[in-house]
Amino acid sequence: MTAEPELRQAARLLLTLRDPAEKAARTRELGAMQIYVDAARDLQEPEGTPGRPARPPLVSPREVPGRGVATVEARAALLHALAHIEFNAINLALDAVWRFAGMPHAYYLDWLKVASEEALHFTLLAEHLRVLGHAYGDFPAHDGLWQMAERTRLDPLARMALVPRTLEARGLDVSPAIRAKLAGAGDMAAAGILDIILRDEIGHVAIGNRWYRYLCEREGVDPVEHYAVLARRYEAPGQFGPFNLPARRAAGFTEAELRSLEQAAISGRDRPRSA
Repeated sequence: MTAEPELRQAARLLLTLRDPAEKAARTRELGAMQIYVDAARDLQEPEGTPGRPARPPLVSPREVPGRGVATVEARAALLHALAHIEFNAINLALDAVWRFAGMPHAYYLDWLKVASEEALHFTLLAEHLRVLGHAYGDFPAHDGLWQMAERTRLDPLARMALVPRTLEARGLDVSPAIRAKLAGAGDMAAAGILDIILRDEIGHVAIGNRWYRYLCEREGVDPVEHYAVLARRYEAPGQFGPFNLPARRAAGFTEAELRSLEQAAISGRDRPRSA
């Protein structure tokens, strides 16, 4: 980086880094800096986006190992899946910083904060994997989070709706049960990491909600009604309960949004499954 870096260009550079540990460390360094933001400049898509290591191999979700906790190996596979989510979340936040020009200054600082905290989560999980005799890359993973980023790369409103408020918000629902399993297996260190992640992810989803509503107001659309439009247009995955309603409320979901979420989940369960 130059002596006086610009935030969006710095985020774009970090996004291309392939080494996960370096990306996480440098993202946290960037998050601690006071740095100039050029919101008006349109930046070109860098090659090799996002930068990733050769491993883990990316497979379909059906090929990802089970996520039990009965053995050290199973627990490592579970924590590896979480580490992969957090590595993708670093990339998603960096992408949100550089990609979308013309947003308020606070938008870029918000997503830099998210990137820095996701980098901390990845680092904590990667370190604990080493305690269990494994490393990030040892198990197959899937690419669902980044696929949605690709679909929404031209539409910041869709990005805010369908990444932080949909895919990442799902983490609010499932984290307590995962945390309980890890604690039940006696891995209190891993359970403590889940506590940190859930605490921070509430804030990350709140940031998604804040900027989703800002963009809805800017474009003159209703947040609840337009979410359903975007979910259909971009083929967002269905959302199924149980939902962590206290965490979702803390993250800024309105009661109308939660009612719509629960109604969609019920109708989704009632639809016949395809073969």
